[in-house]
Amino acid sequence: MTTFVDRVVLHLQAGDGGHGCVSVHREKFKPLGGPDGGNGGHGGSIKLVVDPQQHTLLDFHFHPHVKANNGAGGAGSNRDGATGRDLILKVPNGTVVQTLDGEVLADLVGNGTEFEVARGGRGGRGNASLANTRRKVPGFAELGEPGDQLDVVLELKSVADVGLVGFPSAGKSSLIAVMSAAKPKIADYPFTTLVPNLGVVQAGDETFTIADVPGLIPGAATGKGLGMQFLRHIERTSVLVHVLDAAAPEIERDPLADLDAIEAELAAYGGLEDRPRLVVLNKIDIPDGRDLAEMVRPDLEARGYRVFEISAVTREGLREFGYALAALVAENRAAKPIEEPTRIVLRPRAVDDAGFTVEQDEDGVFVVRGTQVERWVRQTNFDNDEAVGFLSDRMDRLGVEAMLGKKGAQAGDPVRIGDREFDWQPNAGEYITGPRGTDSRLEELDTRPSAAQRLAARKARRVRSEDEIQHMAADGTVTSVKNSNVPVLVSDDDDDLDDEGDTDE
Repeated sequence: MTTFVDRVVLHLQAGDGGHGCVSVHREKFKPLGGPDGGNGGHGGSIKLVVDPQQHTLLDFHFHPHVKANNGAGGAGSNRDGATGRDLILKVPNGTVVQTLDGEVLADLVGNGTEFEVARGGRGGRGNASLANTRRKVPGFAELGEPGDQLDVVLELKSVADVGLVGFPSAGKSSLIAVMSAAKPKIADYPFTTLVPNLGVVQAGDETFTIADVPGLIPGAATGKGLGMQFLRHIERTSVLVHVLDAAAPEIERDPLADLDAIEAELAAYGGLEDRPRLVVLNKIDIPDGRDLAEMVRPDLEARGYRVFEISAVTREGLREFGYALAALVAENRAAKPIEEPTRIVLRPRAVDDAGFTVEQDEDGVFVVRGTQVERWVRQTNFDNDEAVGFLSDRMDRLGVEAMLGKKGAQAGDPVRIGDREFDWQPNAGEYITGPRGTDSRLEELDTRPSAAQRLAARKARRVRSEDEIQHMAADGTVTSVKNSNVPVLVSDDDDDLDDEGDTDE
């Protein structure tokens, strides 16, 4: 049996950008031929495209986790990394993309409509692209930017011109079956139809689509029965048709009461008040069905409804009913404005817009927000002093440093940009060329001992003077001393030997 799914939650992960490469060209007689590190490739994006061959969201129900390809890293000899391939997800016509909070991101209507739901990360630039007159051979490269990671909700709202509403077993599926080529399941028990059925109807020169909404009962708009699950499928319809069961006395129901109950549910759902309505009295071929239809017809017409008496079994009244629907659909289509291609709107940044903001939160942290500055931070390798200095220069040129000073930030105050928090130090002047990967401006601020200094300190802690050795020999700590003039490394009861995992050379 075919499973129909019209609401799914997708967990999307766009591709990450590839890292840039740090490389210096070397060949015979050219020991320093200049930087030649290539750029990293951009990560693949995730796009939703409307496909007329898709009618349900079933594939995403079984595979909710979607990930695009990452971009490849750059390489030497100016070789750029490969760009990750975009991932195309085919969705049915009428799919609405929402956030988990209900915010609508896109309404995908029309075959071929495309929406980029998750953008891939930008690839980092290699040191060849970062070279300039001051940094002729950069010793760093940009990191690849992570791709978008988010959860979205896909809801399918069927696109149909006519929507059939009514109680279970009123004959909606039978009506679609005789008016179109659709073959829905039909049986004589309630809730036979568990999925919306779509059919295409030809009436004269007009062709339109018709759909039924299964499972409407009192309380459907509040979650009872199956109605709330499928009410969304009539939001796009142009005409609503009430299908009333003229054989209602046999099942102890009143057609007028059924109409009032369905209208109450439509009003509770909301947004359908402007749809034109028709009323169909079905099953007039059943004994006493025609008599009941003639009895309730004056009351329905007194309420302003246009009423049709039909039989889905004998096809009586279907021709007149089909042409009436075609006329209403044509009238609605003529009243709609002509659809124009989507125009590209350019919105330049305002003159007084700096592209970032600086605010101090309740914890005293200065928070810098802005698309550009946050991307710079994500692409910076903070283990490389030259890369950190390059970031500081960019922030200074953009005006972030000056804005922090205006907001009252002092040297050493915490600053947060994106996910990174650090102690702010004002820019210490112009960059001075030095060994690759270093920045002399940061050396003055770096009080952490170097690796060589830490190694020398460990060795100094292990070396004992002659007096200490003689004293330890007297105490029995050292059993023998071969040469008192040569420093001895003490291994017994010496906690410094295994300090930081080092071993004696």
